[in-house]
Amino acid sequence: MLINMPNALNQYVNRMNDPLKAFRFLIEVDGDAVGAFTQFSGIQMEVQTIQARSGNDDRGVQEYIPVLTSFSPVTLTKGVIGSNEFLNWIFSAAASRDTGPTGNRLYRTINVIALDDAGRRGVIWSLKDAMPIRYELSAMDSSRSEVLTESVTFAIQGMERNVSPLSFLLQTMEG
Repeated sequence: MLINMPNALNQYVNRMNDPLKAFRFLIEVDGDAVGAFTQFSGIQMEVQTIQARSGNDDRGVQEYIPVLTSFSPVTLTKGVIGSNEFLNWIFSAAASRDTGPTGNRLYRTINVIALDDAGRRGVIWSLKDAMPIRYELSAMDSSRSEVLTESVTFAIQGMERNVSPLSFLLQTMEG
């Protein structure tokens, strides 16, 4: 029986049945849920500046002028990827035995959506021009009863943080 993994993952996360109840970060690409993770880290923006005096400043006070902006890689850990297409995109960024990276769309916008206890959407981080730079599969041990997890790291060139004011207000009033 063939199952559409993104839709199956969407339904599974929406029901918030164990063990996915701990997976509080849903990953969406082009409107489809492609994975769910328990940890999300690395969001960091840094603006490098130079100091200079404006030409019309009689006081001689230096001001900060933004020059370069950099974003640290972000990592999603202890999760599952439920889309073969998404996983193939991750692997397409790596060189194979005979060629360099094969992906024709190496940069994509990835939405990381925080879910509350009831599975409702909260803050959404849009990772702009994300490119996969690391993939890791947890150690597999057939003698133990552990959930198989994956981790993925993305280099990003920008980000946005959005929250629906109405849903945020309703959640804070309920909580």
